[in-house]
Amino acid sequence: MKKIAVISAILDEPLMSQEQFNKVIANFKGIIRGRMGIPFEEEGISVVTITVIGEIDEINSLTGKLGNIPNVQVKTSISKKDIKDKD
Repeated sequence: MKKIAVISAILDEPLMSQEQFNKVIANFKGIIRGRMGIPFEEEGISVVTITVIGEIDEINSLTGKLGNIPNVQVKTSISKKDIKDKD
């Protein structure tokens, strides 16, 4: 079963981490349904939210890879509802 999740990320040094962040996201494009990024230029941070539908292992893998990028903090909220595959 799949779940819907929202991954929230704060990039404390966007210029240093954005390229690596985007490469990780590109590797998971199959489960990503939406993405919103808000730059806070004066504060020197960026906030990104990503909505995904996938297996728990896929969601956890994406969250873990993003969280291993220096200067990136990640939190994930996963729905309790199971989403059936469309056949």
